[in-house]
Amino acid sequence: MGCPAATLETPDVILVKGELARKIKLPVYTRVSSTVVCGIICKFPARTLSAHIFPGRVWYNPCVCVSDGVTGRAAVYGRRDCSTAAYEQTSKGASTIDSQRKPAHLVLEDGSTYRGESFGADRSAHGEVVFSTSMTGYQETLTDPSFSGQVVVQTYPLVGNYGINERDFESSGVQVAGFVVREHSIRPSHSMSVSTLDEFLRSEGIPGISDVDTRAIARRLRTRGVMMGILAVDEPPEQALARLRDLPGYGHIDFVQRVSTPKPYIWTDAEAGGHGTEGQDAEYRILVDDCGLKYNILRMLRARGCEVRAMPARATAEEILAWKPDGVVISPGPGDPELLDYAAEAARGIAGKVPVLGICLGNQMVARAFGAKTFKLKFGHRGANHPVKDLETGRVTITSQNHGYAVDPNTLPSDLEVSHVNLNDGTVEGLRHASLPVMTIQYHSEASPGPQDNEYVFDRFLEMVRDYGV
Repeated sequence: MGCPAATLETPDVILVKGELARKIKLPVYTRVSSTVVCGIICKFPARTLSAHIFPGRVWYNPCVCVSDGVTGRAAVYGRRDCSTAAYEQTSKGASTIDSQRKPAHLVLEDGSTYRGESFGADRSAHGEVVFSTSMTGYQETLTDPSFSGQVVVQTYPLVGNYGINERDFESSGVQVAGFVVREHSIRPSHSMSVSTLDEFLRSEGIPGISDVDTRAIARRLRTRGVMMGILAVDEPPEQALARLRDLPGYGHIDFVQRVSTPKPYIWTDAEAGGHGTEGQDAEYRILVDDCGLKYNILRMLRARGCEVRAMPARATAEEILAWKPDGVVISPGPGDPELLDYAAEAARGIAGKVPVLGICLGNQMVARAFGAKTFKLKFGHRGANHPVKDLETGRVTITSQNHGYAVDPNTLPSDLEVSHVNLNDGTVEGLRHASLPVMTIQYHSEASPGPQDNEYVFDRFLEMVRDYGV
């Protein structure tokens, strides 16, 4: 059934006057197929129009907005249920809505300041400021434990346009310290959407800032390196900077302990919450050492017929082996790998006794277990478009990545060789042991978000598990 807006008797022209016209920076009126829409949207008939003007924004997706042209009132017709909601298109109405958005600043430790408007939770937050180049997948980014302790800047300009759903979680909640966007959508359009980005962050107690030049921030971080920053809401930037300088740096905190599971659990199905009983039809028993795992790692293994158990990051080699796993995955996670001696010790204790796959931080833990060193990258690899070459096959794949540290190839022992390299900067993207069933990758084979080109890594790992058991 078509939207009622297509059949309403509406004048040919709506006048958008005064402060509202100045804010939206559009022509005073626009004629579209005899149905009036606030501002230039498109040339399609009203039946297919999908737009709503909000003071200071142009939204292209969620609904049709028409006016009676006399009182200045407009009816908004949602695409999902075509319900109406009237609101005043006046400068008074616009200023009321704007007044709910508090001024905010992103202040970096070098003193650079970016002014914007707050959304999400009405509070300040601090962390290491990093940028992600992913164009989609913001829900997965927000819930990725590897972002713990970090303020994430999205370089893609529009975020939140398909809302938040109940499926695309990579952990039990939001992990970022703060979120920085150029623009966030208040009218998401997707059949699975259950809330807006603003509502989601507010419910999780996480602050955000919008209306800032995120690409300028990214260029500064690329030039000067990632640095600590504070997202200050309704606070003078000078005061926020002074407060930031008294806070501990990112590299001094063990964030793995903040995100790892406190007790072991069996994974069954993500939609059922993830926790369940032991599988009776599983071909292999795979243990995941949870340094900050993403749920999609568990989904990928479960989909391949494995019984999957997650263990706390502080589990010892003896505790891991006591479960008699057929293979062990050392998961991704946040923070400086040099702080994680307990995880490196556990990796050392299981190597050679069971097949091992290290992913991201797990790659660094395996390297450390064999005596190699790690170093901090200038601005890290975060996004879904990083080219990696498999040195064994010569194949190049586009990968999803999220890390700020890398393995120093000059410190690798002779029996641990580089298997993958990053084609952007030549850094180590994977390792394999010459004689033991040990393989690692620095990127995210489970993606979420990102391309699915690298799911073969799980298949290769399970082949290693099978061959080891023969």
